[in-house]
Amino acid sequence: MNGSWTVYWPKKLAKHDEMAVEKWINDHTEEFLQTEVIQFFAYIQWKELHEYATKKGVEIVGDIPIFVSPDSSDVWANQKQFQIGKDGQFTNVAGVPPDYFSPTGQLWGNPLYDWKKMKSTKYSWWVNRIKKMLEFYDWLRIDHFRGFESYWAVPFGSENAIKGEWIKGPGKELFDVIKKELGDLPLVAEDLGIITDEVRKLRDDCNFPGMKILQFAFDKNEYDQGGMKNSFLPHTYENPNCVCYTGTHDNYTTQGWFNTLNDEMISLVASYVKGEKVEVEKARSMQKSGQLCKDLVRLAFASSAGFAIIPLQDLFCIGDEGRMNTPGTGEANWAWRADSKLFEGAKAEKVKEWLLEMSRLYNR
Repeated sequence: MNGSWTVYWPKKLAKHDEMAVEKWINDHTEEFLQTEVIQFFAYIQWKELHEYATKKGVEIVGDIPIFVSPDSSDVWANQKQFQIGKDGQFTNVAGVPPDYFSPTGQLWGNPLYDWKKMKSTKYSWWVNRIKKMLEFYDWLRIDHFRGFESYWAVPFGSENAIKGEWIKGPGKELFDVIKKELGDLPLVAEDLGIITDEVRKLRDDCNFPGMKILQFAFDKNEYDQGGMKNSFLPHTYENPNCVCYTGTHDNYTTQGWFNTLNDEMISLVASYVKGEKVEVEKARSMQKSGQLCKDLVRLAFASSAGFAIIPLQDLFCIGDEGRMNTPGTGEANWAWRADSKLFEGAKAEKVKEWLLEMSRLYNR
């Protein structure tokens, strides 16, 4: 069946009527089995990889978005769990309100959950989702964590996200239920963006580590006004229950980021990592050689954060040709691949030795 179920499918099938679903499967048995076989082998191959990683002492972090795609099977098969009207149309969709970066906000278009309905089912949809994800991964980074405290609801059909409203989410109750069913939850809260005290309290009450991004840590105006106190700077971490990143998949690579900075910012970052004033000429030399990139990686390892995560591109000081994703764009993303040659030769050995030494020095 081609096309979105919300638009192109016959009415009964779009409504997930059991008889209509069974009839479609019977009428398209070969197509159904082909998809089923592909999913089966993908599952088996990933399971084998995961088991191999576990034997080697490697834990895998997966990413779980708070929202799901409007034309996904998650929504199609569980329509009563979402804000969907009797006509089959979404009543409200997800987004974020206008801010400094976007005067019209961001209209994501994902269907929103009917939290009252979910509560009546003891949040079984979320329990099953987390349970299944933990078969594939050891840790889960849960995207847009602030949406569990309050989410921005935009009327379906809106041209932008201006006319939305904040609506309270399920809060800690949801995670208490999941924890009761599944035990301790190895979740990382993506708590980036405009975060309120209520969101911080939810994160801390759930005992989830938040995220600290070093590329967000440096503010020249703050420095000029008397001191560096940005909450992403390692010396400001009040709680070690956090994850320190040089950058994430949504950022420039660290070497690529340095290439965008003006002289004042390059000097500021170099001075911070060296612990003494570094003039522009020397800072530029550190940038071009890749030394500054390595220094920021070391800073993440040396931080008091309980976890340090470094993109592979930053270990090898790869420029922005290695960037994974540019938010708000739909092309040329998720295309970078680590060539096998990257792990061969003298440079790879040096990186390996460097990682081992940092792990020993900073007890990682």
